[in-house]
Amino acid sequence: MADRIVSPNSGEDDNQETTLRPRHLDDYIGQETVKGNLRILLEAALKRNEALDHVLLYGPPGLGKTSLSLIIANEMGANIRMTSGPAIEHAGDLASILTALDEGDVLFIDEIHRLSRVVEERLYSAMEDFALDLIIGKGPSARSVRLPLKPFTVVGATTRLGALAAPLRDRFGAIYRLQFYDEASLQKIIRRSAHILQVNMDDGGENEIARRSRGTPRIANRLLRRARDYAQVRADGVITLDVARAALNALEVDDRGLDPTDRTLLQAIIQKFDGGPVGIETIAASISEETETIEDVLEPYLLQLGFLARTPRGRIATRLAYEHLGIPYRVDPNTLSLWEQAEDSGK
Repeated sequence: MADRIVSPNSGEDDNQETTLRPRHLDDYIGQETVKGNLRILLEAALKRNEALDHVLLYGPPGLGKTSLSLIIANEMGANIRMTSGPAIEHAGDLASILTALDEGDVLFIDEIHRLSRVVEERLYSAMEDFALDLIIGKGPSARSVRLPLKPFTVVGATTRLGALAAPLRDRFGAIYRLQFYDEASLQKIIRRSAHILQVNMDDGGENEIARRSRGTPRIANRLLRRARDYAQVRADGVITLDVARAALNALEVDDRGLDPTDRTLLQAIIQKFDGGPVGIETIAASISEETETIEDVLEPYLLQLGFLARTPRGRIATRLAYEHLGIPYRVDPNTLSLWEQAEDSGK
């Protein structure tokens, strides 16, 4: 899944991503509600001359959580230390990171829901009391020592808010959800990135790339770079509507942003299982993918488009999926009944 051109996760191909990241809140495009609330939080902390309250950002990958953390540190005039949940394996690792922070510094923890339980429990007092409780010695001679820390800000990022322990979640003073972007916002992001990369592009090229970017800036920037390559080799270096369309068709990304893996999933449900309902494990076996990959990587966007539905008895391909794939739509009364159950249960 990591090598998919439309994967929202960062890969080796995204090494230019850092040059495209905005540095200030005014340069950050989209997420207007989050920006408005965050602006107030930042200005208030600066006026009080104190560390910003802890911030938790959650939402699908590729929407700008890391960029927002860099903006927070920049707007506060503070240094930022970046790490991830899996990288902090022991409580000692956390202690070395926290004791090295200066007053007002920002600690960004990506995939914070993957912190180990021991590390997570040590983080509680550090976030709440700016102190680190350490155990010195072993056995009867062991004693607890509280090490004071300089006030700092934790910015956590997660794609799975529900996997975050409640005690940790409650220690964040501000929790913001990042939404998928509309096409207008993606066009602005593509225009800004094209300017930074010195790419010539017209409005038609912007529109076409934005339409196939699955509401995700990271994917938009990746498709822009691939369209730039195509334009330089097969065209005159300008990304027009026709050039963008030809480049993305060559990458097998269709007009709704689906790639061959997405289409294989929908075709399996429609052609092998008569449109469903079918269980997730059966689907996984039929297309040789892991169930976790289907649930976490493939399904979210298909559900967002309305191409797929979850019911008590399994997954169902919708009329929109049939129409997109050009397959005649057939449905029986049992499937209609399952649709009603899915709507009643809010799934």
